[in-house]
Amino acid sequence: MKKFGAFLSLLLAAAVGLFALTQTPRAAQNGAVQTDFTLRQQQQIEALVRQYILQHPEIIPEAITELQRREAVKILDSYRQDIETPFPGTVAGNPEGDVTIVEFFDFRCPYCRQAAMDVQRLIDEDAGIRVIYRDFPVLDRGGEPLSRRAALAALAAARQGKYVDFYKRLFDLPGRLSQELLVAAVRGAGLDERQAVRDMDSAELAAEVDKNLQLGRNLGLSGTPSYIIGDQIISGAVGYDALKAAVARARDRSRVAAR
Repeated sequence: MKKFGAFLSLLLAAAVGLFALTQTPRAAQNGAVQTDFTLRQQQQIEALVRQYILQHPEIIPEAITELQRREAVKILDSYRQDIETPFPGTVAGNPEGDVTIVEFFDFRCPYCRQAAMDVQRLIDEDAGIRVIYRDFPVLDRGGEPLSRRAALAALAAARQGKYVDFYKRLFDLPGRLSQELLVAAVRGAGLDERQAVRDMDSAELAAEVDKNLQLGRNLGLSGTPSYIIGDQIISGAVGYDALKAAVARARDRSRVAAR
């Protein structure tokens, strides 16, 4: 209901703007032009809006989607620099690509395993894509903090220039995330194990994980995987086709904005 109310306000504002074009403007302070509406005129506008909605209810989902997009743009613009500034070594694809996919994921998330394949397919097929991986360990629920430990191990791999290799190897290993799988991924990626252990205990990597968690909360992300593509926030393992379409939309909007 809250979103629907915001939609009505948006539509009403548009109607007021259109109605104002038919009014006789008056000069205002500072050279601005204003138009006064009587109570009767406001009631007429509201009646027109209500009548239009009843006659064209199909516009409601479209308008709500547009409202959600505008709200997402405001949030994303507030955190754009943090979102698109990667931790060194956590980038895949074309570093100079024209479309950036930022993926928030958890190694403990089974859906992120499929999502990893979808994103890799996009990288393989589209030379203009840059991917930023953000470790987002939200699935630890008591017990052993494997999600956070895996995130720290991945960032330790980034310090050795082997983040993507570690990422792929850990998701390729069968079974649920465990300490044994972590060790296997570290060794399979060819990491210096002693250095990796030291880095996993560092304040810098802990701060990076905490930063990702806070950034996700600020963006309203509730689970994994989640993606930021242009001005779109996409939640869930939506699949290759949906991601490809989101990339196309981001690219089109970027081209229009550049004109």
